[in-house]
Amino acid sequence: MTTTGFDLDMTLIDSRPGIKAVYDEIVTESGFAIDTDLVISRLGPPLEWELTNWIPEAEVARWADRYRDLYPQIALDLVEPLPGAHEALAAAGRLGRTIVITAKHGPNARLHLERLGLEVDEVFGQAWREGKADVLRAEGATTYVGDHVHDMDAAGLAGAAGIGVTTGPCTADELRAAGAGLVLPSLEDLAQHLV
Repeated sequence: MTTTGFDLDMTLIDSRPGIKAVYDEIVTESGFAIDTDLVISRLGPPLEWELTNWIPEAEVARWADRYRDLYPQIALDLVEPLPGAHEALAAAGRLGRTIVITAKHGPNARLHLERLGLEVDEVFGQAWREGKADVLRAEGATTYVGDHVHDMDAAGLAGAAGIGVTTGPCTADELRAAGAGLVLPSLEDLAQHLV
């Protein structure tokens, strides 16, 4: 049985409107100047990493917690699946297990999947690059699908095939340079490439 891993933000879902709305609320509550348009143009790294660009280090943990608390109330209804997401998960599911490995807070990731009817076998949250590779290895994943160069790094570190989609911040050339064996414009054509 194969196990196929998927990233979440900008791979399975377009989370930009939801994330922007939560950041806008953080700006209102905190008074910190955060360029929320810039933030959503480079999704991928963990929340705390992004917050360190805008908030004093001593305040990051507090506002990261606040962001995660606000997220379900503000973001969920603003987020939709990306084209081909349901079909890609169904195709991978016919071959074996499907898992989501994301830098997003795990409970919030699950809320998105449940709301949008995106069915997977397991969700692993707050994992980034090496952390994603650790999960891929532990779960015996043969493939990891993602939109970020660090997703492709994770696949390579785990000895899994990396499939990149250009629905996020990284170009096809960047994904290939990071080790993607295949790059697609969206998940719509993924099913025929899964083995």
